[in-house]
Formats: sequence, structure tokens, C-alpha cells
Amino acid sequence: MSTDTLKTTLSDAMKQAMRAKDSARLATLRFLLAAVKQKEVDERRDLSDAEITAIIEKQVKQRRESIAAFEAAGRTETAEQEKAEVVVLQEFLPQAASAEEVDAAIAAAIAEVQGQGVNGPAAMGKIMAILKPALAGRADMSQVSQQVKARLA
Repeated sequence: MSTDTLKTTLSDAMKQAMRAKDSARLATLRFLLAAVKQKEVDERRDLSDAEITAIIEKQVKQRRESIAAFEAAGRTETAEQEKAEVVVLQEFLPQAASAEEVDAAIAAAIAEVQGQGVNGPAAMGKIMAILKPALAGRADMSQVSQQVKARLA
């Protein structure tokens, strides 16, 4: 991959969508870049790729929640539109971790925390603190959390 930042990559993708007259993709990318810009204005600095990835993850999560709500309400057309947006957003996230990678990371984090003698509810927080940076953008953290709970139970 080139030395471009994620922000540059997003801007280039938006320009390509404009040229291709791909309005759905363009709208999704504009919305994402607006969210990035808003955070940069709020914090008065440029965001790192990791911070932009966090914004993308948050938007993917919001879309997934919307999809569930729209499907429950029988609004399949709107749900399909949201699914299309998720596909666009996921292009800019790091490659998803495999189930084996996630399992290995969870096992290692549990072993590390239990090695420190921490058990019970306190262990959950410490384990997630280890896993979040390791799997950010590469796994659905709510599912990871459920897997950790199941293993600790």
C-alpha cells in the first residue's frame, strides 16, 4: 500500500465516486468524511488513521443497528440501502480477523489477565482493554465481548 493516509484514500474514493456518478457511494463517503472533519474541527488537529478507523467502525455499528430496526419494521428497501453503505464503509477498514485469530487473541488475553491473578468481573474489563487495540477495526467488538463472557463463565 502507498504511504497515503486513510483520509487521502477516502477523499480519492469520493472523487472517483463523483466521476462515476455513483450517488449512493458518494453520499456514504461524504457522510464519513464529514464525520472525520467534524472530529478534527472539535479537536483542532488532524486525526490518525487509527482514529479515522474508529469513526468508520462506529458508523458501521450504527448502520448495523439501523438495519436490524428497519428489518424489524418491515422496511426492507431502507435496510438494503443501509447494507450497501456498510459494504462501502468496510472497504476502508483493515482486513477482518479470522475466527481463529479472534479465538487466539481472546485466549491469550484471558491467560495474561488470569496470570496477573485477576478474576471475575474485573477480569472482563482488563481482557477487553487488551483485545480492543489488538482487534480494533478487524472484528465486531460486541461479539468478541460475548465470546469473552462465555469463556469466563
